[in-house]
Amino acid sequence: MSKPLPPMSAVRVFEAAARHQSFTRAAEELGMTQAAVSYQIKMLEDRVGAPLFVRLPRQVVLTERGQQLAPAVTEAFEALRVAFAGVEERVETTLSVTTTHTFASNWLVPRLGSFRQLHPNIAVQVSISQAMVDLVGSDFDIGIRSGRGDWPELEKHFLFDNCVTPVCSPDLLKDGALKEPKDLLKLPIMSPGDPWWQEWFALAGVSSTGLTKRGDYSLGVQQFEGMAAVAGQGVAIVNTAFFREELASGRLVQPFDLILKTWSYWLVYPKARRRTRKIQAFCDWLFNEVAADDQKESTQALQKTEA
Repeated sequence: MSKPLPPMSAVRVFEAAARHQSFTRAAEELGMTQAAVSYQIKMLEDRVGAPLFVRLPRQVVLTERGQQLAPAVTEAFEALRVAFAGVEERVETTLSVTTTHTFASNWLVPRLGSFRQLHPNIAVQVSISQAMVDLVGSDFDIGIRSGRGDWPELEKHFLFDNCVTPVCSPDLLKDGALKEPKDLLKLPIMSPGDPWWQEWFALAGVSSTGLTKRGDYSLGVQQFEGMAAVAGQGVAIVNTAFFREELASGRLVQPFDLILKTWSYWLVYPKARRRTRKIQAFCDWLFNEVAADDQKESTQALQKTEA
């Protein structure tokens, strides 16, 4: 078995004293008293079995044993400083975000270029998971979650409501098949077992009991079902905030104005990290993006009303 190392506190004091050739300056650097430095050095000398410094009236000088030990100790501590500096730099310049598939692909990732322009020194890493990640016990900095906001262990900020409505390809409307909400039941419906459908039809005053008897054609996430709707495979119920381009271009249409509010999207992070600069930078940018979307929607709604 290898011989155990001396106490690292004493080795740290030796390294500083050897570098400065002074117990006083070592004490100042380490935030200790000179007596505490002398004690740690004496403890290390007892462990080594030989003096490491010659104590002179106004300075200390390394002995032969001290000169033999000092370069290796200094090199080891410098390697530690470099290693920790690299870790700290990576922690400060890399922002890791966990969120859901559709939020990442249809909302967040297309906008990240503007964050990169504002903060070129912060690299954003996005991880996709439908499961709720434990932010307190993981290395993720930020999560963007959907839910009610009932996470007392986290700092949370409301982003926007999850407001869903049916969408489909304009090809499905060519024969005038959709005049009122109940007409949707004549078309192929994706994820007919999704509770959103039942809630939306109930809001529209339409019985949807027959939906549960249909085959459950489900693609799992809104992004895929929206893509299938664009391809004319059926009607999907989605958050229109994730399909603005498809709706604006006419590849998707929203046949009815009726909107169902389910839950909300939140930006969350551990309370202990609330003052981290990279988190604050991302929060400020994200809030501005949401505010810009709200302003754009308000302007479009006003123009539609005036038209």
